[in-house]
Amino acid sequence: MASVETEVEKPAAQGAAMEISVSRQDLVRELTATQSVVERKTTIPILSNFLLEADGDRLHITATDLDQAIRTSAAVKVKKPGACTIPARKLYDYIRLLPDGEISIKLLENHWVQIRSGRSNTKIVGMARANYPQVPEFPAVAAISLPHSALKTLITRTIFAISNEESRYTLNGALLILKAESLAMVATDGHRLAFVEKPNEILQSVSGEKRVLIPRKALSELQQLLAASEDEKIEFADDEHTLFFRVGHRTLSTRKLSGQFPNFEAVMPRDNSKFAVVQSSELSAAIQRVAQFADERSGAVRLRLESNELKISANSTESGESEDTIDTPYSSEPIAVGFNSVYILDFLKALNNEGEVRLEFKDSQSAGQMRPEDPDAEYKYRYVLMPMRI
Repeated sequence: MASVETEVEKPAAQGAAMEISVSRQDLVRELTATQSVVERKTTIPILSNFLLEADGDRLHITATDLDQAIRTSAAVKVKKPGACTIPARKLYDYIRLLPDGEISIKLLENHWVQIRSGRSNTKIVGMARANYPQVPEFPAVAAISLPHSALKTLITRTIFAISNEESRYTLNGALLILKAESLAMVATDGHRLAFVEKPNEILQSVSGEKRVLIPRKALSELQQLLAASEDEKIEFADDEHTLFFRVGHRTLSTRKLSGQFPNFEAVMPRDNSKFAVVQSSELSAAIQRVAQFADERSGAVRLRLESNELKISANSTESGESEDTIDTPYSSEPIAVGFNSVYILDFLKALNNEGEVRLEFKDSQSAGQMRPEDPDAEYKYRYVLMPMRI
């Protein structure tokens, strides 16, 4: 056994040596930001690893699944610059269990990596740095500066409407629309469409209109990076194949979705003249109650507007029937429309179930539209729902 231990302890080959010490707290924070990109089940083993690269006074950490990548860094003491790859899940889970304090990471022979912390001493089997795929660099061209809070709101209000069907790949992302004085985002799965715009937002270096399709998984990663950042602005750039988002010291890159996003403007209802205004929280609570008795497969509920009332009902042969009534000023002719209850709740949740919403209808066969009832709102938000037969 002694001879094996001695062999492992030998210094790594020339040019590949790496030895650093880093605060556990700093390392956990950056590993947390990157680990969700790592492929859990992959046919390419190296993709299950983090790439660690040490130079100057920084440790750069990269994770990729080939479609997207996150690069981040932490301040460290670099005793020997170098690079290594370590199984991401194993490293993340192990570092989280260590007590706070300094951690020493050292590359040994045969790609083994030694981690010391206090009286803990662990060696993890890594893989050759040379096998790690090349991750695209943030372009040197002028980046577009985007407002952090606006982008965060745009994603929250559209991401749930993105299609999960792999076959409809142009619907597997949200369309970001940048103009000189506004930014907007739209997503649809063919059954519903969410459109949100932030007008009066000056975007430097944008002339005309720029449209980019951002994949759902990348939007989800970007949402997490934004939630963990306090920067007021983020940087966006793209090249022929890749989109880049720089949030503080972290960069997300993702492969562009090819193909044409549907003509969403054509779907927007223009003559939905029948409408009612209700409290978001009241509508959400009523739908949640009634939906317990909806058909399990379709989740359909019926919305019926009649004299100063909105009636929400559902029934199924398996569970029974339920009806809730909400008072609302309404004097037009009665109308009843069926919708997927989950789709309505998704929209209300994106509004934090706050304020009033306007429900707009044309007839029982046409698309309905929902939007916040606030003429002075900072964002223009429209949610279009296809009706269901019930």
